[in-house]
Amino acid sequence: MKSLFFRLRAGAAAALLCGAASSFALNTSTIVSSVMSPDCLEYRVVGICYWLYCTWTGCTVRTSIKVRHYVPDAVVSSYSNTGENPWVEVRSMSPPNASAEDGGDGTTNEDHENNLAKFKNADVIGHPGALVFSEFASSSGYICEGAGTAFMPYLLSTLDTLAWRYNVPEAVYPEALTPGLREVGARTSLNLWGNVYPRGGFLHQTDDHKAGAVVAQRAGDIVTRRGQVHVYQPLLASARPGYWPAGALKEGDASTGKWQELTPTLSNSCVVFPHSGTLTQAKQGDYAWALWRPYACCERQGQVFLGSVDFQ
Repeated sequence: MKSLFFRLRAGAAAALLCGAASSFALNTSTIVSSVMSPDCLEYRVVGICYWLYCTWTGCTVRTSIKVRHYVPDAVVSSYSNTGENPWVEVRSMSPPNASAEDGGDGTTNEDHENNLAKFKNADVIGHPGALVFSEFASSSGYICEGAGTAFMPYLLSTLDTLAWRYNVPEAVYPEALTPGLREVGARTSLNLWGNVYPRGGFLHQTDDHKAGAVVAQRAGDIVTRRGQVHVYQPLLASARPGYWPAGALKEGDASTGKWQELTPTLSNSCVVFPHSGTLTQAKQGDYAWALWRPYACCERQGQVFLGSVDFQ
């Protein structure tokens, strides 16, 4: 009887623990359903493409419309505790290891302390909602392909230890040493969220949500460029006739990419950092955003692409 009681109590405790974890966790089904956002999609017809179509009887010029819209390429997680990505199904991709353990703030989170040294891990993983997004976006017309592959890890900070935890070599880059250069926000507007460089996990910021956003911006900055001194793989597509993929992400510039908050609150709209919206603080210091990036394309209507004209 006593052993049965202990088993029942252990089972109840485990159930409560799972319930508590799930209330703060982000799962794949929630991420997939979040792609149905007209605000983030921002679908537009922007021009006309010209194609040369030839058969044995001769050649003609055909046209197709040129469209531009955003695609959810990746989920970018920024979180305090190593191994605890808020997206529960991918946690096993970035467990603690001998060179990347622990995490969190430099001091305790007391109200009178206003100079906290924050640390965040970051993971950039391919967005899992491509199929649902295609069905949703195709109702607007012809759609463009994004660069992301579902569940593909593009950056896991636990594997990028030297750069992410020690800021080597970016601590001596001009962008890291020059005030006002490559910053999220601005001192002049009294809305400085943090510096993009060095692109690692440490920064000073009293607001935990802003700290998480800056670290997410850093991770997005890395993966949307080639040849960076980090352990990662580029989240980039190659241009081809009739297809203009997204380029490098730039802070504060929506024409290079924008962010949809997934946790701690699920948003149906996209923003750039910094923004004036409500900032909900995550109880465990874990945040995640979908990174939407702009693509333009037109349907192939011939063998040779002659060019395109954009509307004013």
